[in-house]
Amino acid sequence: MQREEKQLEAALEALVQRINDLKTSIKTLIFRLENEYASLSWPSVLDSYAVISGQMNTLLRVMKNDKTPLLRNFIVLPLVLSPDPDEELKQVTEGRVIALSHDITPDLLRTKPDPEVEQRQNQFELRATQVPPETAQKQINAMNKVINHVLEQVTNSREERESEANVRAAATQTCNISDTHALIAAVGLGKNLKSHPQAVPTQPGPGRAAAGPAPGKTTSTIKTTIKAASQVHPYR
Repeated sequence: MQREEKQLEAALEALVQRINDLKTSIKTLIFRLENEYASLSWPSVLDSYAVISGQMNTLLRVMKNDKTPLLRNFIVLPLVLSPDPDEELKQVTEGRVIALSHDITPDLLRTKPDPEVEQRQNQFELRATQVPPETAQKQINAMNKVINHVLEQVTNSREERESEANVRAAATQTCNISDTHALIAAVGLGKNLKSHPQAVPTQPGPGRAAAGPAPGKTTSTIKTTIKAASQVHPYR
């Protein structure tokens, strides 16, 4: 008996932890929908739903675990019903339930949907059974056709993007980036330009020819790498 109680306590603790994680995710999504609806994107909403779905699956796995006792074999019932406020109950339920009264208890312990909801569900199921099999099959085929078309468009778009990415990645480089930057700096800013000093003119003496460059002229050189004629410059 003591062993079963310990297993039940451990299982309930694990379930409460998973439920709290799920509750936090749902509260976060509701807050974003109510306060960030203007900037909220659809992929972000799908990510939130994916997180909630994963947490639901985790919760179900915990419930189906071999170490988890069959919860259907245990009965939950209130020991005392009172209309007076209960501070401990209010704190545990985060203010949602103030008192365990006769009006609230049936809803808290309900194991079936609300009677109105259950009635509407039964009406939908009845309408579904009244559809002829041939009509239902035609509707299913039409829906499958639309879904396959959308799936094909998504697949083709993804393949095109992957193909373009592969082409860009495989493109060969036709220039040296460092040399290109050096050339642009030299032409635009005069960087790394070297000028020869101007020669001082001298009076040629008898039998002596004038040497050096003509007055007022200077020469400059730019060191650069001459590329092959087959390569194309990106700034051409």
